[in-house]
Amino acid sequence: MATEITMPQLGESVTEGTITRWLVKPGDYVNKYDPIAEVMTDKVNAEVPSSYAGTVEALKAEEDDTVAVGDIIMTMILESEGSEAEEAQTVPLDQAEKTGGQTGGETAGEPTDTHSEKTRYSPAVLKLAQEHSLNLADISGSGRGGRITRKDVQSVIAGGHKSSGAETKQKNAAVNNEHAFAAEPAETSVSSDSGRYEEIPVSGVRKAIADNMVQAKHDAPHAWMMIEADVTDLVRYREKMKADFFEKEGIKLTFLPFFMKAVVEALKAYPEVNARWGGDRIYRYKDVHLSMAVATENELFVPVIKNAEEKSVRGLARAMNRLTADVQHNRLKQEDMQGGTFTLNNTGSFGSVQSQPIINTPQAAILSVESIVKRPVVMDEDAIAVRHMVNLCMSLDHRVLDGLISGKFMNHIKQTLENMNDDTLSL
Repeated sequence: MATEITMPQLGESVTEGTITRWLVKPGDYVNKYDPIAEVMTDKVNAEVPSSYAGTVEALKAEEDDTVAVGDIIMTMILESEGSEAEEAQTVPLDQAEKTGGQTGGETAGEPTDTHSEKTRYSPAVLKLAQEHSLNLADISGSGRGGRITRKDVQSVIAGGHKSSGAETKQKNAAVNNEHAFAAEPAETSVSSDSGRYEEIPVSGVRKAIADNMVQAKHDAPHAWMMIEADVTDLVRYREKMKADFFEKEGIKLTFLPFFMKAVVEALKAYPEVNARWGGDRIYRYKDVHLSMAVATENELFVPVIKNAEEKSVRGLARAMNRLTADVQHNRLKQEDMQGGTFTLNNTGSFGSVQSQPIINTPQAAILSVESIVKRPVVMDEDAIAVRHMVNLCMSLDHRVLDGLISGKFMNHIKQTLENMNDDTLSL
């Protein structure tokens, strides 16, 4: 009897993953822990390892299919069961329409022609075609053996094409209603071939990010506050230390580790912020696991620095450099993304001076560090001086936090930053 392999949860709050590439095919023998597929989520790109040793019986999802956590992606004949992989079945279109469709994989070792593969469809392809009234027989497949993939269907949808049946319905509707409605002005009807816009299919990562952001805004009543800090002494200290730091560590000393240190100390002083909503209770964490938003050109990841309270500025800089490199080189692991208790967002690196971040639920708050800018500031005795100023913007879950604690927390960060200098800092 075949054993079902399901989509694993590849990060905290991750509910689905997109199979970007299968690394095995029906008939392949797989050792335990061998990678079987590359999977992409909104938080991590990772290889999924096999939990068993055995022979692949059938692939239950296509490449580019988005699969919910816990759903079946593959079946295997385990080594202990002592049998070879059986033929993986797919359903021709006429039968799929009667049965609702079955996931298709190729028969192990069977040579197939273009026609036989073209009429084999995955449930995702069938569902997408039905939703948009497309005739799959009219679509050219780019997959193996001419097989139609989800990307092929999305391409047709993006091009504004419809099946002959849908076109007939539209024409009949137009005839029936031509006397009932006045024609819309031509400028309000924009087609994809007009040159005024282009339609971009939503990738698995972008869809997952969108779903998580909507869920976070829906679940958590967001409140927002901002405070400014004078970091002139910190700017001078970093300028003095950065050359020596680079010589010893081999990495640049940015401002971010100093802000991380200030946030960690504030979380220790106000553990109410280092918490999450639990429905009928609030969970308050004893350790500070700092989630750090790291963006690539097209994706956003939130790796976690575990036990950040135990690290110096130098240690935080090392940890951040390692995680950034792992993101850039696609080396993040599942455990790198889990367990965060508070999120820090470095929007200042893009030149932003004010933002309203969305909470990384179920955490209670997220803080954005904005750009450090020179501004004239009124000092003691009404003297005006040019100072290095920074805005700190925090979004908070009002179920967990109120203004009093949040204000004290933000003021603690401000005081820590404004007192960072030669006398108080030790890398």
